Amino acid sequence: MNHAMTEPDPRPRRSVLYMPGANERALEKAKSIPADALILDLEDAVAPDAKPKARKRVAAAAALGEYGHREVTIRVNAPGTAWHEDDLRAVAEAGPDAVVVPKVESAATVHAVERALEAAGAPDRTAIWAMVETPRAMLDARAVAAASQRLTVLVMGTNDLAKELHAEHVPGRAPLLTGLSLALLAAREHGKVILDGVYNDVKDAAGFEAECVQGRQLGFDGKTLIHPAQVEPCNRLFAPSADQVDRARRIIDAFEEATRAGRGVVTVDGRMIENLHVDEARRVLALHRATGGR
Repeated sequence: MNHAMTEPDPRPRRSVLYMPGANERALEKAKSIPADALILDLEDAVAPDAKPKARKRVAAAAALGEYGHREVTIRVNAPGTAWHEDDLRAVAEAGPDAVVVPKVESAATVHAVERALEAAGAPDRTAIWAMVETPRAMLDARAVAAASQRLTVLVMGTNDLAKELHAEHVPGRAPLLTGLSLALLAAREHGKVILDGVYNDVKDAAGFEAECVQGRQLGFDGKTLIHPAQVEPCNRLFAPSADQVDRARRIIDAFEEATRAGRGVVTVDGRMIENLHVDEARRVLALHRATGGR
């Protein structure tokens, strides 16, 4: 089935914060952090011998539903690992907003996760977020994005991608731009949300903000984060600016007035306005409202 051009979920995912699943204090602290979404992590943040205990803790935390407006997801261990199937069963029972699956490289992986969730009784509300983080994943991102309606979000794994490419982490991310763009094209073709990768240096505020701006300009819906201090600037930079909101309102007002008057040509600030500009203006205002704007 072709799901191209379906509209993405309107919920904001500007800031999506990884929280270590083995750390009870971190899971508690997450209830007061103003992130749009949380990824309770059973993978990289948890040592092998701590994974079974972390699984129980994270599943219990997600099932309690004490995170308010925040979207709550659980990142499981990768397909093929010793923990993956048990993780999926625990997720199905807990019923979070989504399961985040690392190392997704094909539609077959998405189908296998979907079958495992359904077999374990996962509620329909539990979506799949696929992490794409290898050269194969970039080249097959289109098939991954099209694989399932339960799959709603693509998550960039930029650290793994850089490693696989033998690329350096440099300002502007030139070595990663081809991969980022391929994943973005796939997400947009199939109406999926797409999240940018993490920024590693939590002390480099200027570098982080520059990468947020770049991600927004490229078209990402938000960014995955590794530290609570990154949440506020990320929320600010991935939300429409006051100027963007003002311009969006003027475009819609001018278009509606011209439509009522039967005029075929609409201009705002000296520029001709077409339907595509109106669609984008409506998207800006919808995001503004969703992030608390009026």
